[in-house]
Amino acid sequence: MSTFNGLVAEFPDIRVDFFRSHPDLRPPLACFLSHIHSDHLAGLESLRSPFVYCSAATRAMLLRLERYPCRINYANGILEARVQRYRHLKNLLKPIPLDTPTVLELEPGNHLQVTLFNANHCLGAVMFLFEGQGKAVLYTGDIRSEPWFVNAIARSPPLVEYTTGLKTLDTIYLDTSFVDNLAFPTKSEGIKELLQKVSRYPADTIFHFQAWTYGYEDVWIALSKALGSKIHVDDYKMSMYHSLLTAHTGAKFAPWSHLAPEGPALVGFMCGNTHHAGCLTLDENVRIHSCEKGNYCRTVKEAPVVWIRPIIARLPDGHDVAEIGVGGGGDDLEREAELDYLAPDDVESLLDALRDVDDVPDDVREQARQFLRSTIANGRKVQLDLERTVFGENNEADLTAGLRALVSKLKLGGKPPAGNSSESDSRASPNNVVTFPYSRHSSYPELCDLVRAFKPRDVWPCTVDVPRWLREDITVDRLFSEYCSGDEFRHDKLMRERFKDYEVAMIGQPDSQVTASSADDAAHLAHGCSANEPGSAHNQPLTSFADGDRLPQPLGFAEVDPMSLQDSQDSTISALALETREQAFQVILENAKGRAGGVVGLFSTTDNHYTPEEELTYEGPLR
Repeated sequence: MSTFNGLVAEFPDIRVDFFRSHPDLRPPLACFLSHIHSDHLAGLESLRSPFVYCSAATRAMLLRLERYPCRINYANGILEARVQRYRHLKNLLKPIPLDTPTVLELEPGNHLQVTLFNANHCLGAVMFLFEGQGKAVLYTGDIRSEPWFVNAIARSPPLVEYTTGLKTLDTIYLDTSFVDNLAFPTKSEGIKELLQKVSRYPADTIFHFQAWTYGYEDVWIALSKALGSKIHVDDYKMSMYHSLLTAHTGAKFAPWSHLAPEGPALVGFMCGNTHHAGCLTLDENVRIHSCEKGNYCRTVKEAPVVWIRPIIARLPDGHDVAEIGVGGGGDDLEREAELDYLAPDDVESLLDALRDVDDVPDDVREQARQFLRSTIANGRKVQLDLERTVFGENNEADLTAGLRALVSKLKLGGKPPAGNSSESDSRASPNNVVTFPYSRHSSYPELCDLVRAFKPRDVWPCTVDVPRWLREDITVDRLFSEYCSGDEFRHDKLMRERFKDYEVAMIGQPDSQVTASSADDAAHLAHGCSANEPGSAHNQPLTSFADGDRLPQPLGFAEVDPMSLQDSQDSTISALALETREQAFQVILENAKGRAGGVVGLFSTTDNHYTPEEELTYEGPLR
């Protein structure tokens, strides 16, 4: 999940992918949106000015975007009209064509040149090259920098000056979702694996591709062609992709054009007077389905189904690294309840409501307070880490019910109430689940290749989990210095200044004596320098204990914790997960010293195991 706060140091008059105000700064003269995933839309719904520049595909899809409860209620007849959350921004959203240097006049005499490039992440997702006043930066947004992609970028006419050394980028604002030294299969390799697996099933097998966000369109196209079947989607998805289709005004039989290269293969096109259908359909009588959870068609509900789930990668031991959250196939695909953005001062008011909830111990109340404070620190929505079913079938959010559920979850260590497993989970088994690797974010080796191609002076990480970076001494210097032309890194300097007197071992521990000012410093860094709160979806703390009392190893270790490699577009792992991991760390140390440290229950460290797994519970000294 992006933790970037929108500020580009070289161009202080613009904001990127973050639209809430910074009270101490001058309001922006222009805003830029890289793509429509929710962690890049913070504050956009309440924006009144200035213009927001993006790709044409992003604009078209954003104007039709609906919240999950609204579209499910509409599908069930509860709402009479669609609620398109960003429709009112149609006059503010200004599309710019890709690969075309465009000069914008921010104010009289203040010009900025911007160029958009495909980011290989999802439909409409772009990178931004900003140039002006003798400075140049590249903001990647979310990016998958596969080898072919880096080669194409290096040959791009607007970028060739920077990749050949004629000019140097001041900074790359980089998608550092993954900083573990683990290679990911390319997208084409992942699709190959998927096609090989589905080809082994009988010709009448019905598949459901469990992907709940944008970025898997190439998989749909390849799967449809290989199996000779259209793909059933719900009305909402179909309308979103039809938004990419535009008609030319004028002649009656004027051709239609598409705002994204995948558009014709998805929703069809006209060739002369003949319409050629795309791979998506509203017809339920097909072999492949990707209709939305909560709005499954009759075929998926009643027929035996093979579930297709994307993963990030596969470890050398064969373990799947699941893509957790709305974007993938992990165990928490149920849409989560969330609170809209709250100011820090509002947290205490919210917690006053807990006084009406019976049997809330002081320690649980304090956990709730810390959880809410840490979650809102980066100015985004408060993910309650609760399934939407907590609020009833009609998605009617009852505050008392929500707080009760939050407290219950904190008491249970992240274990949701019994009976909340989804329909697809209850029907899934090893025999009817197909996984394939298909990450939409870059691996660390891929990021190194991208930075190496440009040799910028500096790199600014756009996804940072502050506690993990401090504990493991992860720095931009260690990650990318050998590929940069500069030797000073602003993010590292800011981290050192903010945390020079900070006790790293205390970060995230529920029983530690962390001062209020230290906690505020962590929250301020999370909001002020693009760092993330404890429990971010991408960068969970990574701890490996295989030999006695060995401490966590730095980047480049041999053993990778698969749960540290998580991705999400709309959900985060709660701060409680971080606390549980810290407690486990202390237990391990006590056991290593020959003292009874207790039991390490691994099921509660990730928030996505529904029941304890006895074989994963360890008690006793290390050997």
